[in-house]
Amino acid sequence: MNRVLRLTLPWLTLIAIGVCAYALRYGLVESPQVAHLCETGSSLTCDMRHAVVMGFVLAPLKLSASYSYQMGIYGWVALLATVLALFWKKPATARFSAATGMVAVVLYCFAPGALALLVGCLRLVRLQSSGATPLDHHRTGAGQIHSQP
Repeated sequence: MNRVLRLTLPWLTLIAIGVCAYALRYGLVESPQVAHLCETGSSLTCDMRHAVVMGFVLAPLKLSASYSYQMGIYGWVALLATVLALFWKKPATARFSAATGMVAVVLYCFAPGALALLVGCLRLVRLQSSGATPLDHHRTGAGQIHSQP
């Protein structure tokens, strides 16, 4: 049971982080009720909404003289987590990369979020499978030859 929990807990945590990010996006940022509430006055909900939205509009990344990509703080954190996961091969960095990638994808930073999510998930699968023994799919039975299949 301990091995099963150790293998599934990072994936269940990633799903929970995704659900929280979706709740933040659709319940706070895109909610018409919260937008109307923030037009009439200020509250803790409006301050949280403003802080989340300001994370979208960090300085743009200049790709060329005519094109810039608006990448918020969520994208930059996801890229940093990706670099950490690539060079520091630990389960914590893989989980961090996948989690920040999930949040970035949900909160409008698609390209860096997708990269971080992919790298984090692949690194996590690789780290989880490094201790596993390969399965014998043909089930040859210790090299014994049978006359009929």
